Amino acid sequence: MDRLLKSDDEWKKILTPEEFQVTRKKGTERAFSGKYNNHKLEGTYYCKCCSSELFMSNHKFDSGSGWPSFYKPIEETSISEHQDLSYGMRRVEITCRRCDAHLGHVFTDGPAPTGLRYCVNSVSLSFKER
Repeated sequence: MDRLLKSDDEWKKILTPEEFQVTRKKGTERAFSGKYNNHKLEGTYYCKCCSSELFMSNHKFDSGSGWPSFYKPIEETSISEHQDLSYGMRRVEITCRRCDAHLGHVFTDGPAPTGLRYCVNSVSLSFKER
């Protein structure tokens, strides 16, 4: 996978202010505000920054958390995990492996078969219907 590296100025030219804040500065959107939280169409979710395939709609579930949630990525190699100790919490941040975009966090309270919940900001994603 070819890495995609850009400066903040380059990202600001192609992302909205909210997309930049979330994907490049590790922000978050408000719970229940994202366009993909209750999204039910079949298709593929991509990284908003670099268009890498990240998640399939058939791996999405309603976690009740207020963010789109998936029990696994398309490929284990499409996501990177990092320890996140911000806000006095211990969490695992997930980023796009290709461009380092902040996507959200992964938790161990998801459904079978993985037991994982990839909790993702809608503004970090784009979607293509099948």
